[in-house]
Amino acid sequence: MLVKYANQYETKDFQNGDPSWFMHQVNGLQNQEVMAFIASSLSYGSRKQFMSKIKYILDVSQNQPFDWLVSGDYAHDIPDDSLCYYRLFSNHKMYSFLKVLKGLYEEYGSMADFTRQVVKDHRSSESGLIALKGISDYFFSQGITGIVPRYGSTCKRLCMFLRWMCRDDSPVDLGLWSDWIDKRSLFIPLDTHVLKVSQTVGLIHQKTASWSAAVLLTKALREVFPDDPVKGDFALFGYGIHYAGEIKTDEK
Repeated sequence: MLVKYANQYETKDFQNGDPSWFMHQVNGLQNQEVMAFIASSLSYGSRKQFMSKIKYILDVSQNQPFDWLVSGDYAHDIPDDSLCYYRLFSNHKMYSFLKVLKGLYEEYGSMADFTRQVVKDHRSSESGLIALKGISDYFFSQGITGIVPRYGSTCKRLCMFLRWMCRDDSPVDLGLWSDWIDKRSLFIPLDTHVLKVSQTVGLIHQKTASWSAAVLLTKALREVFPDDPVKGDFALFGYGIHYAGEIKTDEK
């Protein structure tokens, strides 16, 4: 059943109404990385609301988010003030996040080169976890909290970003980092909805969304998709559409 739903929903049409759509509207590794990272970082709460906030960045950057970032033009469009950008994210928080992301590109050239350096001395089976920790730790060390989740939480948005970057041969995910991060080492993007669907199909029995639940669910999905466990994300989405009502995205 899960294999059936995964194959049915992992199509180009999945992008419609999904934050993954934004990274397909720009060209080039750096543009796609920047757009994907911003989109994933804003993807919580109401899709209708966060999609418009991501679209704003795509529009003001004129589909060139990398140049918009490194040139500092983001400061004109998201000023360093206390007004609300989206939910708990003020303009100041977004401005600070973008400033640190700009610094990462100035130091490493790309997030690809940053993650390649982070995982270079580790086994392939650990690459996904090491990359996740590396990104989380980098932003935390620069004082960024909330927008980039801290390792130890569900890390739903970071897991989704890594799915986009590392899964190859997909009409949805980009696979730009597949040469140095093994998709078998990725973790399922877990929120309360995915947890509920996973309980319904008997994959796990944990009551709350947590990092330990994400690890256990990924292990269970590896039994179904041994070479690509987070392909199960599409399967759970499909099952939720048919049996569990409206899809909601909310990281707790």
